[in-house]
Amino acid sequence: MAETRWLDEHEMRAWSGFLAASALVNRRLDQQLKDDSGLSHPQYEVLVRLSAAPGGELRMTELANGLINSKSGLTYQVTQLEKAGLVRRRSCPSDVRGVFAVLTEAGRARLEEAAPGHVAMVREALIDVLTPAQLEALADGLGEVSRRLREHGG
Repeated sequence: MAETRWLDEHEMRAWSGFLAASALVNRRLDQQLKDDSGLSHPQYEVLVRLSAAPGGELRMTELANGLINSKSGLTYQVTQLEKAGLVRRRSCPSDVRGVFAVLTEAGRARLEEAAPGHVAMVREALIDVLTPAQLEALADGLGEVSRRLREHGG
């Protein structure tokens, strides 16, 4: 068995800072979206992905992979959005098992209504807090983490 590589003080500071900041930023974003538009952060992200997709629709599996969400977690979020009339589902004509999530006009309108407040909170909670150099380092470092985890099925 390999010897454990414990985190040194510098590494522990980075790890603890990441955990605290990500939890606090996510909590703040989720609360802002719920207060201003009645959406959870995961629901907002579903609407964002669908709005950016050709025709405002994506296969559920593709949507789950893009959101880094479990299929059951995505199914729950899409069901909630569907009940609110913001998303609808349609069958895939070429694959009986395939299902598409489709952004409705009401969903597009809700997203357009929610986006300005969300972007303002992203700026307040993260972007405007950091210097350009810190922002660049954060983007580079977390981009590399994401790339490696996706590469290894994470």
